[in-house]
Amino acid sequence: MTHGIRETCRGCNQKESLKFFLSLGDQPLANAFLKSSGDFADEKKYPLDVYFCENCSLVQLVDVIDPSVLFRNYIYVTGTSDTIAKHNVAYADTVIEYMDIKDGLVAEVASNDGSLLKCFQARGVNTIGIEPATNIAKMANEAGIDTINSFFNYETSQIIRKSHGRADVVIGNNVLAHVDDTQDFLKGAKHLLKSNGLMIVEVPYLGEFMERLEYDTVYHEHLCYFSITALLTLCDAVGLAITRVDHVQVHGGSIRVYAGPIEHYKIHSEEVLKEAENEKTRGLTQFDSYKEFADDVAANKTELISLLNDLKQKGKSLAAYGAPAKGNTLLNYCEISTDLVPYTVDKSPLKQDLYTPGMHLPVLPVETLLERQPDYVLILAWNFADEIIEQQQEYKARGGQFIIPLPKPRIV
Repeated sequence: MTHGIRETCRGCNQKESLKFFLSLGDQPLANAFLKSSGDFADEKKYPLDVYFCENCSLVQLVDVIDPSVLFRNYIYVTGTSDTIAKHNVAYADTVIEYMDIKDGLVAEVASNDGSLLKCFQARGVNTIGIEPATNIAKMANEAGIDTINSFFNYETSQIIRKSHGRADVVIGNNVLAHVDDTQDFLKGAKHLLKSNGLMIVEVPYLGEFMERLEYDTVYHEHLCYFSITALLTLCDAVGLAITRVDHVQVHGGSIRVYAGPIEHYKIHSEEVLKEAENEKTRGLTQFDSYKEFADDVAANKTELISLLNDLKQKGKSLAAYGAPAKGNTLLNYCEISTDLVPYTVDKSPLKQDLYTPGMHLPVLPVETLLERQPDYVLILAWNFADEIIEQQQEYKARGGQFIIPLPKPRIV
């Protein structure tokens, strides 16, 4: 079955505590790009509704798409971003210093094209990747990054532990939010770890999500939106203690969470518990905050459409930059079609010459911006806005301007 409805919270298994607060409408899968206009009529859409658990504070979707549909053939590769490349180098250095890894093993779940593991390899650390997308796992193996083509769960962890031994570190970047059975995933990570090992996961942080109005990061792949409060409940359920949380500014604001077997680490660190307490002050544990968020989302849609329509009425030409999943959520929710923004550009060859899901913007090479010189470019990949603007100095020197849509539409 492609589409199912979850009835209980992923964090605490409660049913009555789930409260609906935001609908972004029926939307196509955010990475289901189309090859030709002949595919438009058969495009499938699914509800994109967001819920808050009043018991454990986990924000989540209840509409679940079969992960084999979402991830078996994937078109997002981490190696195309300079920002991510720099982030990965710093990430590897931080982990190696913190864990004092010399000849140990680092396992990465959802390792993509192996960009992060390559940084560990360059520093003499043994690695193994686990990547569900067949096409991307193949790319990683061809690049010399040992990668298993599989989804990760407790069963998979048993197989890897037998074949590769136990890991000093299990990394999962931007993957925990993609998993329907989060507890099984965490049990698998714990099983794969050495007794004193650490699981390190990066997830987009709910605090930034709320404060920066990052509603476009809601799409069917992202089943959960994590606060530290919610992560504490999840880790308690599987016997993991959170020892450290770092705030990192990738993907619009994320947290890097370090957690290890409770048998060794005993308790959550005092600093982590203080951060969770602070989340109450910020309103992240109160349902009223989420109702206000939904109102702000609706206001942003009105303001952004008004800005784009005003520019068009003044005879200005428009284009978009980027074809990220988040961009498709924004385009579809705001109903920004080719009548308003005729095309978008993207650096990834895997996305070029395709059409965005839902609004069907053609994805063209980045060089198109200088060829056509639109007056304004809507940056859909706003989390890389600084990098994009820096790379497009010639476009800007010719008089081109950029629009950043969130948290408040602005021209730069």
